[in-house]
Amino acid sequence: MAFRSKLAAAGVVLGGVALAAGLALAQAPAFFRIATGSTAGTYYPIGSLIAHAISAPPQLVATAVASNGSVANINAIIGGTAESGFVQADVAYWAYSATGVYEGKPKVADLRSIANLYPESVHLVVRKASNIKSVADLRGKTISFDEPGSGTLLNAKAILNAFGLAGSDISMEFLRPNQAAEKMKDGSVDAFFFTGGFPAAAISELASTNSGIEILPISGPQIEKLFKEFPFFTADEIPAGTYKNVGAVKTVAVGAHWVTSAKVSADTVYAVTKALWSDKTRAALDAGHAKGRLIRKETALSGLLGVPLHPGAERFYKESGLLK
Repeated sequence: MAFRSKLAAAGVVLGGVALAAGLALAQAPAFFRIATGSTAGTYYPIGSLIAHAISAPPQLVATAVASNGSVANINAIIGGTAESGFVQADVAYWAYSATGVYEGKPKVADLRSIANLYPESVHLVVRKASNIKSVADLRGKTISFDEPGSGTLLNAKAILNAFGLAGSDISMEFLRPNQAAEKMKDGSVDAFFFTGGFPAAAISELASTNSGIEILPISGPQIEKLFKEFPFFTADEIPAGTYKNVGAVKTVAVGAHWVTSAKVSADTVYAVTKALWSDKTRAALDAGHAKGRLIRKETALSGLLGVPLHPGAERFYKESGLLK
């Protein structure tokens, strides 16, 4: 009896140690980096809002990291320098299917979706005093395409091609939106592209200067060719008053998606997805950037274009009834 009592007591002690160890492991922080974009764009402020809202130390510590944009974010996920990133729908699809700009490159087979976030509008910005009134007027001009590694660069090339303009017809610069805006002030850049949610900080600031801006329409019969070749594009409109003294502008948009790697644990991605659609995050998005209000659970699965859901995200959407 004495031996059994000692054994039972030892079992209690060992069980307590195991339980304590289990709790310690369960509370080990999951660090979750979100690769975003330029601080002058939309990805970074939205990413910062989300990272702050979903963080719940010590279990989950999320941070937003500035980057060069969509392609760079996929590279960061592949290379393990980020657990997740914001990526344009077209870039995500091309990476996963090894098509488009990824043709001839290895398929990014581990790419997984967390959510569709919001539509990203293509802005084509010129000075108000310029004689540039249409895409066709860009021939012979100096245009910034955002940085190498950005989705903007890919969109801009596709759009110019649809309008019959090639690289040899223009002078190309590769600058962040805020850098392009500065160069536009001194006349060394005639126009710049930016794909992102409106309002974009760099464009708002430029619109408020004495020179002012115009945003060129991206519309007309050429757009049908664009839609046929690139089904990720949809018709869009930047509303009047989004930027100072700029009326409504017809343009095109692509979806902004939040993606991760299949190598990230299902428990971590489940926690991230659940936190994204929590009341706390909803309040932060509604009170923050204008595009935050468009990030809705009911459109979380829209337009994911063949990049499969991460099992952790899938588990949440099934629990919440969005997936059967």
